[in-house]
Amino acid sequence: MSDLTRNKRLGILTSGGDAQGMNAAVRAVVRAALEMGLQPYAIYEGYRGMVEGGKMIRKMDWGTVGGILHQGGTIIGTARCMEFMTREGRLRAAHNLILNGIDNLIVIGGDGSLTGANIFREEWVSLLKELVDTGKTAQDIIERHPVLTIVGMVGSIDNDMCGTDMTIGADTALHRIVTAIDAISSTAASHQRSFVVEVMGRRCGYLALMAALSTGADWVLIPESPPNLDNWEDKMCSVLRAGREAGRRDSIVIVAEGAIDRYGKEISSEYVKKVLEEKLGEDTRVTILGHVQRGGSPSAFDRNLSTLCGHEAVKAIASGDVRGQAWMIGIRGNRVTRSPLMNCVNETHLVNQAIKAQNFDQAMQLRGSSFSESFRIVRTFVRALPHPPKPGQRRLRLAVIHGGGPAPGMNTAVRAAVRIGVDKGHIMMGIRNGFEGFIAGDIYEMDWMSVNGWAPRGGAELGTNRKIPAAGDFYAIARNIEKFEIQGLLVIGGWAAYHSAHQLYTQRHLFPAFNIPIVCLPATIDNDLPGSELSIGADTALNSIVESVDKIKQSAVASRRCFVVEVMGDECGYLALMSGLATGAERVYLPEEGVTLNDLKKDLDNLLSGFRQGKRLGLMIRNESVNRFYTTDFMAALFEEEGKNLFDVRTAILGHLQQGGDPTPFDRIQAARLASKCIEYLIEEAENSDPGGHFIGLQAGKVLFTPLDDLPRMVDKEHKRPRHQWWMDIRPIARALAHPGPSVQGSEG
Repeated sequence: MSDLTRNKRLGILTSGGDAQGMNAAVRAVVRAALEMGLQPYAIYEGYRGMVEGGKMIRKMDWGTVGGILHQGGTIIGTARCMEFMTREGRLRAAHNLILNGIDNLIVIGGDGSLTGANIFREEWVSLLKELVDTGKTAQDIIERHPVLTIVGMVGSIDNDMCGTDMTIGADTALHRIVTAIDAISSTAASHQRSFVVEVMGRRCGYLALMAALSTGADWVLIPESPPNLDNWEDKMCSVLRAGREAGRRDSIVIVAEGAIDRYGKEISSEYVKKVLEEKLGEDTRVTILGHVQRGGSPSAFDRNLSTLCGHEAVKAIASGDVRGQAWMIGIRGNRVTRSPLMNCVNETHLVNQAIKAQNFDQAMQLRGSSFSESFRIVRTFVRALPHPPKPGQRRLRLAVIHGGGPAPGMNTAVRAAVRIGVDKGHIMMGIRNGFEGFIAGDIYEMDWMSVNGWAPRGGAELGTNRKIPAAGDFYAIARNIEKFEIQGLLVIGGWAAYHSAHQLYTQRHLFPAFNIPIVCLPATIDNDLPGSELSIGADTALNSIVESVDKIKQSAVASRRCFVVEVMGDECGYLALMSGLATGAERVYLPEEGVTLNDLKKDLDNLLSGFRQGKRLGLMIRNESVNRFYTTDFMAALFEEEGKNLFDVRTAILGHLQQGGDPTPFDRIQAARLASKCIEYLIEEAENSDPGGHFIGLQAGKVLFTPLDDLPRMVDKEHKRPRHQWWMDIRPIARALAHPGPSVQGSEG
């Protein structure tokens, strides 16, 4: 602990609309502050609490934020405060902060809340001078707090702030929307109805656009890119009519609440309903999802985003690097970042100004490349039928195959690949049952409608297995490539898929048929592939674990119980660590670290100490491969024997539920984006005499291709995992927030 942080105090408040994950952020700030030697204070009811002072500003300890990770909303409250918008109100707020010795503020809210915080910071010196001049405080007290430091985190389900890829609450809101539309789609198809679904997004179409991409909706209206035709209603209805004629049983139109036409006129969900009924003569219903999008338990992503950003916010203050300044904590790719607060706010305002000025091209550009790319993909998907091939076009025959275990999102990737390939005029082939099917020649042509309804579907409709070709298998595969005239191969899957693709690539000198472009798309719940920081399916598996552990914790807390939960991951600890971070587990066992008997003794001592002090719940998460001797049952038996009458112990082996279920919005979106890139890659490489072989993935927020030649050097072959695993950098944070350190006095676990 430095002299700078010793006895320092910071305040935390939540402001504006609530967003799922705010509680996780509050918990992270409080516990990180205590760990770093700062004293945290919660300011209840946002800026109103700061203006009122008194009991609205309260000291926090380790135990006051226990058990809140899974809760929606914000336990410290949020409220509008018109008084804070006046100088007199801010003067009272400054006085109340000084009375509590606070000159560091962590603010969780939207652009309005963060802008207000910066105005407060800029006025701080003059406000304190006024307090001295009016005799409300002494000069020496002012001298101890010469500046106000502001660190902001964006809590907004709309994902409408520049400077961060995702805002707190947006992923969970998208979960709510996608779950609702999936349910609506089934009832709509049963009755051959049209549904208009209105989602939040007054100034940002993120939720509407990504929901359309995730659910396979038939039309979407967003403020950044209104319909560019005066008769857009006719165009929309003609597409929906053609879709019905092609075999679709339902029509889903998603409308952002801020949707407008190209002249700035509002497009309401009721207006869209009226248009559909009049022009299509269909039974049309409207569903306005409203505040259900804000409510409920946060997703695993939002819990971990909030936790990591909260920890970084405290770290920024404790370091002294941002003293007297205003910074915003966000995320780029999987890395937490710091940015000047007002730069982010001003850029956000530029987007809104561009929309208001009807400069929609600029608005789309300011939203970023991934937003624009997703919009282009959606424009292809909402077509009733593909563009016909161009006259004289060379039509490639591109094949799609799975490999490895099933992962949620595989079907989404195949749907995207097939539709984008067909729309570009090419012939798409499906290979059933993985490389066993490739060897057997179980290959068929796929068309536009053959993947209809696959976007939300879990599992792998093409089938998959862990077969890796060897010896005589290569001859059979080469014959089938020639027989079906395959000119490009997309391999979707995990370790077995990558290894199989690498085998084909390295056998080119023996089998000329393998001299075709090959690209691998990462799809495995284990998240153990090189060249990609996140694999398709891992987010769904993580959410399945977190939902199960939440229920386990509810049962355990009622009876003074410790649970040892075993999760998948093979030799990779990603699921264990990230689920531990998202559920507040006090111990996570990773294969990268292993576990010894001495480790178990320390863990047992911590359990005994905690339960003796009155705690009612213990949660340990164990990767399935952490140690072949110290099994889940062994650990449970050890803890229960030594726990005696203090607590009992239960195990939960989550098993294959982690591989099942419909894919999350994150997995659907990434599957579609990566599949689109893969098809573009195959088309481009097919023109080369020496076509490449690559695997695709998200790296530091960018989609990059890595040569298949690099696969051997990038993996730890013995443990079947990448040599570098970015998420291991999070390990110290998870450990620090799970247990109070020796510097945290009088705290409960």
